[in-house]
Amino acid sequence: MNDYFDFEKSIAEMEKMIEKLKSISPDQNHYNDEIAELEKKCALQKQELYGNLTAWQTVQIARHPKRPVLLDYISLVFSDFVELHGDRSFGDDQALIGGFATIGKRRVMLIGHNKGKNVDENIKRNFGQAKPEGYRKALRLMRLAEKYNLPVLCFIDTQGAYPGIEGEERGQPEAIATNLTEMARLEVPIIALITGEGGSGGALAIGVGDSVLMMSHSVYSVISPEGCASILWRDASFSPQAAEALKPTAQSLLALKVIDEIIPEPLGGAHRNYEQTSQEIKRVLLKHLKRLSAFSTSKLLKLRFEKYSAMGLFSD
Repeated sequence: MNDYFDFEKSIAEMEKMIEKLKSISPDQNHYNDEIAELEKKCALQKQELYGNLTAWQTVQIARHPKRPVLLDYISLVFSDFVELHGDRSFGDDQALIGGFATIGKRRVMLIGHNKGKNVDENIKRNFGQAKPEGYRKALRLMRLAEKYNLPVLCFIDTQGAYPGIEGEERGQPEAIATNLTEMARLEVPIIALITGEGGSGGALAIGVGDSVLMMSHSVYSVISPEGCASILWRDASFSPQAAEALKPTAQSLLALKVIDEIIPEPLGGAHRNYEQTSQEIKRVLLKHLKRLSAFSTSKLLKLRFEKYSAMGLFSD
């Protein structure tokens, strides 16, 4: 039951009952009809629930503690990963990792946030919240990719950049702003994928892509629902209302033309099936790599400029 949220309670109870019936007599099960009926009912309820998630429910799934992180995708989607360390100025930020990798037959530069899956890992990875040296490391790797004419793949999964005093002392705003400027004119294809949370400037700092993709149960927003609720209502209990107002879901952002494509997740979320999730990610990334690699550098930069210049809805 620990893997389920409150809104999944009825599904959890049915799946628990199915497992119980199967365990009673695994070799010669006398409850096949009951199990089949329960499985059918459970599948229909899942389709109804996950096809009509609220924004706040999507936020919860995007934060699931067992959701795949970058290191999972490195092992399932990529091969020959060679991690590169340090920003050549201050240190090596473990919240944001990167290096050379291969996807299919394409050599790429892979960069992304990496959360942990337990307390010790999250402390080591700073809960996926990069400090300035993390974003400067990312920029160093992007320039290295440009030198060797390699596409850049950015995996985004963070509540935001590290907000503490250390970040301010070492120039967090400047590091993010510099990345935005440099990514806008980087002379190789850039694909950004939001796999979990895409929060504020911490996400944007590696999010300026020629193709911007989102997992179907990920979120992408200027602020977390809790932060928004604390500012507007001075009460974090209004987070569900804030989530609806922010429109952080992949479906909303595709309609607003902020992103280019949604990558479907297994029923219930990416944490339910790592293999299936990874196969979909690999398929879509290879498709976009093929498309973007066909453009000349001048055409690529022109399309990137037009893409971001066209964002936003205006009315008199």
